[in-house]
Amino acid sequence: MTIAEELRQQGLQQGLQQGLQQGRQQERAELLVKQLTLKFGTLPPACVARIESATYEQLERYIERVLTAESLEFLFADASDSPRPGA
Repeated sequence: MTIAEELRQQGLQQGLQQGLQQGRQQERAELLVKQLTLKFGTLPPACVARIESATYEQLERYIERVLTAESLEFLFADASDSPRPGA
């Protein structure tokens, strides 16, 4: 395999990995919107936008809080956007 072919293969692999990560992130965002809609009813557009722009790590924290959240404000409390101790 030539150097050009190796570089091309590496680029394809990196692109595939990025695509998979983006797919997982989008899937989590869609799941979170569905869960919150079932729990709280129709979500405000700002809430949906916040979820759609969240990082993978933020989505994970939001998902962890869904069951205990008494309100959207609680779910999105500032503490949820800061790193967790020991993380």
